[in-house]
Amino acid sequence: MIPDSEEKERALIEALRRGDNAAKSVFYEQFYRYLTAVCARYVVSDEDVRDLIQEVFIKIFAKFDRYEYLGPGSLQAWCHQLTVNEALMFLRRHRRHSFLPIELFDRQDIEDDASEEPLIDDIPIPVLLEMIRKLPDRYRIVFNLYVLEDKSHKEIAALLNIRESSSQSNLHRAKKILFKHINDYHKKQPYGR
Repeated sequence: MIPDSEEKERALIEALRRGDNAAKSVFYEQFYRYLTAVCARYVVSDEDVRDLIQEVFIKIFAKFDRYEYLGPGSLQAWCHQLTVNEALMFLRRHRRHSFLPIELFDRQDIEDDASEEPLIDDIPIPVLLEMIRKLPDRYRIVFNLYVLEDKSHKEIAALLNIRESSSQSNLHRAKKILFKHINDYHKKQPYGR
């Protein structure tokens, strides 16, 4: 459980600043599940997620002297941002994605008539997250950055060294694929939609 009070958060931060190994263990236990979930949004292979989360914790502990407390929740936000950056660096190192304009892709697998967003309220979160994980890397990365990290296409383009139009087209493509998965999910439910 991530520290639930400012007092506990500050105490943990101070212990980490002193290099307290017990505090590192507590921090690891408190943040492991959350940061692993962030990693899993970007990296599909469970083995790669395990490798990445190890790199994340090593980086957090190595850079902790640079962390600046900005109030309740800032430790989680800092760790979250560091984790996203590490995931993007991991993907760059492994070159498992490319960002290409939508015009270059075959559209057979996407129903273009699915223009309105399907309802997702009745879909369990783990099922939605798994749908996102099944997206091709280039679409999943842009989708996560835009929808879950609230980055603009300009910011995404700068982060990924692509054009804004490529970011937009990859997001569009990701949404189309997700809409198809969501609609397929609804069709498989006992009472349909």
